[in-house]
Amino acid sequence: MVIPAKDDAVALRRCLDALARQTRMADEVIVVDNGSSDDTAEVARSWGAVVIEQLEPGIPAAAAAGYDAARFDVIARLDADSIAPPRWIANGLRRLDADDSLTAVTGPGFFYDGPARGSRLIAAVYLGAYFGSIRLALLTTPLFGSSFFLRRAAWTEVRGVVHVTGLNLHDDLDLTMHLTPEHRIGFDAAVRVGISYRPFTRRGTVPLRLRRGLHTFVANWPRSSSIVRWRGALLGLADSRQRGAQGRGVSQ
Repeated sequence: MVIPAKDDAVALRRCLDALARQTRMADEVIVVDNGSSDDTAEVARSWGAVVIEQLEPGIPAAAAAGYDAARFDVIARLDADSIAPPRWIANGLRRLDADDSLTAVTGPGFFYDGPARGSRLIAAVYLGAYFGSIRLALLTTPLFGSSFFLRRAAWTEVRGVVHVTGLNLHDDLDLTMHLTPEHRIGFDAAVRVGISYRPFTRRGTVPLRLRRGLHTFVANWPRSSSIVRWRGALLGLADSRQRGAQGRGVSQ
C-alpha cells in the first residue's frame, strides 16, 4: 500500500482509519512524505505506517519512491484524501487473483464530502470524462491514481522509463502510457473509493489538471501517442481479417 502525501495530516488520518477497517488488511502501508510542514509523518507513524521521506517535489517522485520501497507482489495505491470502503483491498486482490492476464486493476470514485445534492452526478461526469477520453485516446483503461492495484513485477519492468520528476504531469496517466499496450489494465466497479470534492472548491485546480494531462501526452510523444496506438490497432485488425480470409479460403 502506497500513499503519497504532503501537508495532509487531517485527510491522511481519515484515510488510515479506513484502512484499519478493511476486511483484508494491508501487508504494509507506506506513506511517502513529500516535504510536509505539518504533522503528516507523525500521523502516519501513529497508525503504524512506514514513512519514507521524498524531498523531490511532486507526486511522480513521491509515488515512485513508494513503489520502489514496496516489498509485496501487489502494490495498492491511494491518495491521502481517499477513503477506502471496507472491502476495497479484498476486491482489488480478488480481481487480480481471478485474472492472471491483468497487470493492474483500477476503479471509480465517489465524493464523500460533496454537496448534499448532485455529488453522484458530478462524480459520474468527472470520472466518466477521464476514463472515457483516455480510453478513446489510448485504447486502454487508464489507472486512476486514487484507487488501483498493480503487480510489483510490472512496476519493476517500467521503473526505468516512467517520468519520476516534475510537477506538471499526472503520474497515473504517465504510468498507464508506459504499461500499455503491452500490459492489460482492468476496470472493476467494486474497486472504488471515496474521494474528496475539494478540487472543485479550489480556484484553478480543474484547469491545472487539464494542463497536466496535456503535458503528460506531450512528454510521452511519440511513443504513446494516440496516432501510434490507433495505427497499430487498425493494422492489427487488418492483419486479423486477412488471416481469417485466408483460413476460410483453405477450408473451402
